[in-house]
Amino acid sequence: MNERDRATIGVIGGSGVYDLAGLEDARELELNTPYGRPSDALLLGRLDGVEVAFLPRHGRGHRFTPSEVPYRANVYALRMLGVERLLSVSAVGSLCEEYAPGDFVLVDQFIDRTHRRVQTFFGDGIVAHVPMGDPVDPAMVEAVLAAAAEEGVTVHRGGAYVCIEGPQFSTRAESELYRSWGARIVGMTNGTEARLAREAGLAFACIAMVTDYDCWHPDHDHVDVEQVIRIAHRNAENVRGLVRRSIPRLAALGPSPWARVLEGAVMTRPDLIPADARERTEALFRRD
Repeated sequence: MNERDRATIGVIGGSGVYDLAGLEDARELELNTPYGRPSDALLLGRLDGVEVAFLPRHGRGHRFTPSEVPYRANVYALRMLGVERLLSVSAVGSLCEEYAPGDFVLVDQFIDRTHRRVQTFFGDGIVAHVPMGDPVDPAMVEAVLAAAAEEGVTVHRGGAYVCIEGPQFSTRAESELYRSWGARIVGMTNGTEARLAREAGLAFACIAMVTDYDCWHPDHDHVDVEQVIRIAHRNAENVRGLVRRSIPRLAALGPSPWARVLEGAVMTRPDLIPADARERTEALFRRD
């Protein structure tokens, strides 16, 4: 990695979104992190003068299940590049009538139902606790909403995202349980990314692409993968356009308000932190 390999805005693409067209000076960068290799090579380039880093969450060709995605390596790699704000795109199921397949949602909360994932950069000699009361950056949401108005796409504001382990879709009982909680959408990835983004000091927002009504809907017996893929691919160009239009607005927001979240968050006495733990988490504390 050299000085040219820098980015301000990071974008993680989900199902159906494996690239970001329109980048100037586009180039691929292979990175290794203390948490392993990211899902794929990062795509770097400029969009309207903004340095952007794009990463396909599941790898090109969709090779990783939601549980296999190397979330820590993905977020850490973006942090290594100097990313301040992370915009994540993912396919989701709707838990309410008004969020219809084909619509986009800007969620504001997460309910975590995963059980197989490591969701922190800390442990093994260094302990840190960061706040997660409001996991989504409201200024980023406003920026994407303004871009959506220009792009002419249907975007809903707000709602809780239930993050399930997968790769199976929900049972009907689970779907109804999530609805009883007041959750609006269900997915398998963004809750994990939101937690790691906060530890890394990145401002975070996600564009959720509704592909189905999960299995609660009376006219929607079960989630069909062919339908999910069909709608995800149909929406791919719309979401690419929304992301491209959002990036200059996101960059104009400036540095992440969570840039110094780790100051005061580490509980471990400094002289007891092992050298390998310091080295492993170095990029998280470095503010360029």
